[in-house]
Amino acid sequence: MREHLKFFINGQWVAPATPQVLPVINPATGTPNGHIAVGSAADVDAAVKAARDAFPGWAATPKAERLAALDRIALEFDRRLDDMGVAIREEMGAPQWLARDTQAALGPRHFRAAFNILRDYEFEEIKGTHCVMKEPIGVCGFITPWNWPVHQMCAKTAPALAVGCTVILKPSEIAPFSAQILAEIIEAAGLPPGVFNLVFGEGPTVGAAMSSHPGIDMISITGSTRAGIEVARNAAATVKRVHQELGGKSPNIVLEDADLKAAVTGGVNSVMMNSGQSCRAPTRMLVPNKLMDEVCAIAREVAESWTPGDPAANSRMGPVISEAAWQKVQRLIGAGIEEGATLVTGGPGRPEGLSEGYYCKPTVFSNVRNDMAIAREEIFGPVLSIIGYDDEDEAVRIANDTEYGLGGYVQSQNLEHARRIAGRIRAGYISLNNAGLDITVPFGGYKQSGNGREFGEHAFGEFLELKSVLGYSPAG
Repeated sequence: MREHLKFFINGQWVAPATPQVLPVINPATGTPNGHIAVGSAADVDAAVKAARDAFPGWAATPKAERLAALDRIALEFDRRLDDMGVAIREEMGAPQWLARDTQAALGPRHFRAAFNILRDYEFEEIKGTHCVMKEPIGVCGFITPWNWPVHQMCAKTAPALAVGCTVILKPSEIAPFSAQILAEIIEAAGLPPGVFNLVFGEGPTVGAAMSSHPGIDMISITGSTRAGIEVARNAAATVKRVHQELGGKSPNIVLEDADLKAAVTGGVNSVMMNSGQSCRAPTRMLVPNKLMDEVCAIAREVAESWTPGDPAANSRMGPVISEAAWQKVQRLIGAGIEEGATLVTGGPGRPEGLSEGYYCKPTVFSNVRNDMAIAREEIFGPVLSIIGYDDEDEAVRIANDTEYGLGGYVQSQNLEHARRIAGRIRAGYISLNNAGLDITVPFGGYKQSGNGREFGEHAFGEFLELKSVLGYSPAG
């Protein structure tokens, strides 16, 4: 039983201003496996004061010192990788192969990526007789989700620290164990007090206090579109910068000239990975109508290979995060059946032999219309909708007929063909032929999938202000 009853503020582990404790539920059993302290506006005030006091010194720290700090964090992360993997398994139910080797392993990768960019990054650019200076924006508040907890915390924290910002992190209260370890890693790396601060809490309290706080210069949230809208609304009065990485309903256009088995296999695997709890998962597979039967046969076989089970036994698929998430998945599976989609495999209820925990059956629907609930809503579970099309123009129209615009996928053995279709999809992150995630290129969405970009050099820009100094150099 993990007991994390203090916050990391100003380099110290401190008790909350008002004692309050929240249980953390193990999604594999539905029972508590720990507790965290829950913060309030007073705790946010303390973290903001610490971060503001630390900002001038950290912003003025020579690049070499910030590089050394990033390197120490990455090395300490390597040392704690096993601990982090277990924490992720316990808090969100990811099997150990996924929790440690994929989820936890992304943490040090982000810090090393920030190190590599910072090493050659120029914070001043001469334009004729003028100079454009790039300066850290200040105190950054981060609200991060539970589905890829380390990935999202580090994708924000690493570049922010690299450019000289100070940080206040509010992780998801339902998956907080990994954030505790991240704070311990940063503490062990020896950053100055106040540069990184951790406050546990819920969105309507700690999240709202951070979003509206005049002492926070930027707020960055990864979460649902609903949560992103609320953060932007709370931030409006202080005119702070708001960065949002929100929901998705990504289309996967399988073209007629695709390697069908590879395309469908890769697409189904991408949906089932992490129990379907990925914002960029290709949950709408668009296929030529004349290939529907062949596609369904492949999809059924692949989906049924994702056997749910106890993540502690290193099963291939773990549970979804919570009772509420399980109920949402069940509601939408039911809606798919009621609206007339063809159930290829899976369906409602728990998998056979799993009577406790929040396990879902890997589910595939075919003959889905794009106006059905399973094609419109972000399910965040292991559910794939296969939609037929007659020609490529129709495929592109269906792909773009969504309020989201986070990811898109195109499958074709003709790369130029795939590129042309990719150029027509209104989304920020397009994968051709199931190309994997790359944290060196910008990630983010169009439309209601958010604004701004994470990863790589573009992430640095999110945490910088531009200052133009005219007459910086003598004329002539």
